[in-house]
Amino acid sequence: MNLTLKVWRQRNPSEKGGFKTYKISGISADMSFLEMLDVLNEDLSDKGEDPVHFDHDCREGICGMCSLYINGQPHGPHQTTTCQLHMRSFKDGDTITIEPWRANAFPIVKDLVVDRSSFDRIIQSGGYVSVNTGGVPDANEIPIPKVIADESFDAATCIGCGACVAACKNASAMLFVSAKISQLALLPQGKVEKRERAEKMVAQMDKEGFGACTNTGACSAECPKEIKLSNIARMNREYFSASLSTENV
Repeated sequence: MNLTLKVWRQRNPSEKGGFKTYKISGISADMSFLEMLDVLNEDLSDKGEDPVHFDHDCREGICGMCSLYINGQPHGPHQTTTCQLHMRSFKDGDTITIEPWRANAFPIVKDLVVDRSSFDRIIQSGGYVSVNTGGVPDANEIPIPKVIADESFDAATCIGCGACVAACKNASAMLFVSAKISQLALLPQGKVEKRERAEKMVAQMDKEGFGACTNTGACSAECPKEIKLSNIARMNREYFSASLSTENV
């Protein structure tokens, strides 16, 4: 396939960026989108030009590192990660526009790379279970109904890629935060701290500058792991319960 790429180039956070057009040929339909970018970067390197910087790691749809806004959609035309998007999703002669995530809480580092450390700070604020160190308990010591275990596991599949933020018109991180709160709040080990956890993580989310949720559902529709909107409802219940408990003290 022969393609025209319009790629966002920005040398550093302080400089103004812009789109640059590249022509690329000989692309196989069996290539992944990232492999196509590898071909582009090889061509640029051969010409002595600076290659396009983009995030990637496992390239197996697991780590959440790849984060590209492709033709106006997070991760491209299918509900999958960028690394699992293949070039057969495009046609010969297509023009593809590639941008980084757009959110104040995800500042651009260079080209298509953004700083998502705000997610890390949200997790550090409360996305854990406090336990005393010691011997490892037996796996079956605390019985958990399968329906609850499955629901917790579904929330835990969130890979923190940030597509929910990129898809949201308000750049809200509610789907990400609610998934991390739900996966722990549903389990006996996490229930003890569920209200305090919700209060701390929501406060950190607001501090990072993410927008508010207006329930359009774009986040869940674009999420490559299909995280459910019901997690946001659960997070809101835990957060308001914590607020009421604080007021009654």
